[in-house]
Amino acid sequence: MRHLAAYLLLQIGGNASPSAADIKKVLGAVGIEADDERLEKLISELEGKDINQLIAEGSAKLASVPSGGAVASSGSAGGAPAAAAAEEKKEEEKKEEKEESDDDMGFGLFD
Repeated sequence: MRHLAAYLLLQIGGNASPSAADIKKVLGAVGIEADDERLEKLISELEGKDINQLIAEGSAKLASVPSGGAVASSGSAGGAPAAAAAEEKKEEEKKEEKEESDDDMGFGLFD
């Protein structure tokens, strides 16, 4: 992912086809060591392709993937208990988060 991010940064900066050395330089500037094998694979996969077109194609593919917090139910009567159980679980998680935040025993991070 970091290699792709550096590639995109270079393209936004005006480098139409960043090389492996360019990407290594960007990653090195922030103290990240590049993985040569993954970097070469990325360069070979993107060589000669328009990144904007690839992003548009990927967005179209992701649009067809179902997402969201909908609870699947096997019948109309079975949906309500599942939704109630999910709501209960969310409330429990909120309570646990609140309890954990009080575990500092009066000591702050910068005290």
